[in-house]
Parts: sequence; structure tokens; C-alpha cells
Amino acid sequence: MSASGKRAVDLSSTSDEEPIKRRRSHLSAEEDLQAEEEEEVAQLHPAACEDDGDSTGLRLLGLLLQCAECVAIDNLDDAGRLLPEIAELSSPFGSSAQRVGAYFADALSSRIISSYLGTYSPLSPFSKTHVQKRLSAVQIYNSVAPLIKFSHFTANQAIQQAVDGADQVHVIDLDIMQGLQWPGLFHILASKTRKIKSFRITGLGSSAELLSSTGQRLAEFASALSIPFQFHPLEGKIGNIKDINQLNIKLGEVVVVHWMHHCLYDVTGSDLGALRILSLIRPKLITIVGQDLSHGGSFLGRFVEALHYYSALFDALGEGLAAESEERHTVEQQLYGCEIRNIVAVGGRNGQAR
Repeated sequence: MSASGKRAVDLSSTSDEEPIKRRRSHLSAEEDLQAEEEEEVAQLHPAACEDDGDSTGLRLLGLLLQCAECVAIDNLDDAGRLLPEIAELSSPFGSSAQRVGAYFADALSSRIISSYLGTYSPLSPFSKTHVQKRLSAVQIYNSVAPLIKFSHFTANQAIQQAVDGADQVHVIDLDIMQGLQWPGLFHILASKTRKIKSFRITGLGSSAELLSSTGQRLAEFASALSIPFQFHPLEGKIGNIKDINQLNIKLGEVVVVHWMHHCLYDVTGSDLGALRILSLIRPKLITIVGQDLSHGGSFLGRFVEALHYYSALFDALGEGLAAESEERHTVEQQLYGCEIRNIVAVGGRNGQAR
């Protein structure tokens, strides 16, 4: 496959559009239209052409696009009629294309229902059980794929350069989860000739219990490296903080803000509130780790971009893990599937409620 994402096609006996039309001249008008749609889908996601050696993947992605187009113009009846065939062709345990289809079909179904009801809810908070499942999936993903590790490494390098030479450092993590990133930074700081005198992390999160366990693990890790460490847990979201004193910023500290942005849930709360607090903090550095995926614009544009993006992620995960892998299914269901639902099914007609 080329870097552009298009498959090489042997046209030695034909050339350009006219010969292609001649090869399809025996088709009926309806068959010709279907063939044209399949060519467009092949350009969208070439890997689908290799799905089980037949056109199942092409047909599935074509139906997904048709359904999304119907949703985009509020033709909900036709969109709903396409879902049973999509469900028949897709499976969360099948090929990569079938797995993508299963989660996008679920998201489209939720979107259609919410459109009928006229309700477009913002990202809702998870229960404690859901949070624990998500954190477990993040741990698995971190162990089987390099994407999270690479983002951690890049952010830690930027932070190390920003705080180099400082005696007191305060990192404010807007969504610390399990704190998987920070042991790497501890190692960097411990390797320096000039030792740091105080390293504090203020970790924000949705559960006081989970924050406590994260803080304890980080404290033990820092102690093993002789790093003077303090952890300040703060249940809630940065945008909902009313008093900056809750962040316990001390005079003389070099402050860094870290934000791991994702589509699993709302991390910051009120956008205006978050900007207000950040302007008051005046950090030396803000590191933002995010997905190369837009969340605004039209529904159809957002859908097509997400289909591109997650098709690549499902393919990549499938290269490293077997189809029957429980770890693969956990990551796809708890992370990818949840993100797809939030992108496709959540928000208003143009996604502005996000």
C-alpha cells in the first residue's frame, strides 16, 4: 500500500476513466452505481478490499457511509433500514473491517435514536465500575501498543527541558488516571547531576479512591529513586474549579500543566472555566497530548474522518494481536468503541455540544 493510502491497480490493458467505463458497460444502471460506490469506498479504506478475499469489507463500509449520509440529512427511516444489513455483515470478533463496522453501527444506532428523540447529550460521566474498566483497558493498550508510550516520552522530554535547573517543580495533570506517564519522568530527573529538591503532582480525576491509589503508587516509585515527591489529589475537573487555591501552588515552583486529551469522556468541564484557571496559573509549559482527529464540523465530515482514523487503528492493533485475543477485544470495546460512540452519537447536529 502506498503512503497516500491508495492501492496500486494494474491498468496495463486499459487506461484512465474511459476503459473503466467500457469494462462496466455490461452492468445495469443500478449495478453500475453500486460498482462506482465500491470504488469510492476502496479509496476510503483500501484494507477492506482484502477482507476475507471478497467484497464483504467494501460492502460493509459502503453501507456505513450510506447510513451516515442518511443521518446527516435527517433521513432517519432509511438510515434505520440499513442497520440490520450492517449488523449482519459486522462482528466485534471478526476481521478488522467487520470490527470497525460493529462499533460504528452501534454508534449510528445510538445517533438515530437520539435524533428521533431530539436529545443530544454531552459526554456523560462513568460509574466507578466503568472507570475501572477503562483504566484496565488503558493499561493493556499501553503494554501492547507504542502509541501511548511515545506520547508519554515526547511530553516528558518537553517537561524535562522546561524545568531543567529548577529546584521545585509542580506538575498539574488534568486527567491523571493511573499516572502511567510519570515514572518515566522520575527516571529522567533521577539521572540528573543536579538533584531536584521538590517534585509535586496535582492529579485531577473523577474518583477519590482511584486518585489515592495512583498517588500511593507514584510515591513508592519516587521513593525508590530518592526523589522528594508529594502528591495532591483533586477530585473534579479543572474547568469547574472555583478557587485557584485548590491547586495549592507555592511560591518559587515551576508549574507545568499536562493534558491528555481523548474522546472517552469530558476531561476539562467548562471550557471558559478551564481557560480562566489556566490564565491564573500562568504555567511555564502546557503539554497537550491529543488524537489527530477533529471533533467539530458537520456530522458527515466527522463520521468519514473517524472512519478513516479508527480503521487504521483497528488494522494496526490486529497486526500485533490475534483475532481471538481477549486483550484486543478489551481495547477495542472499552477504548475504541467508547470513543467512536462519543464522536458519532454524542453532540448536536454539527457536533457543537461537545
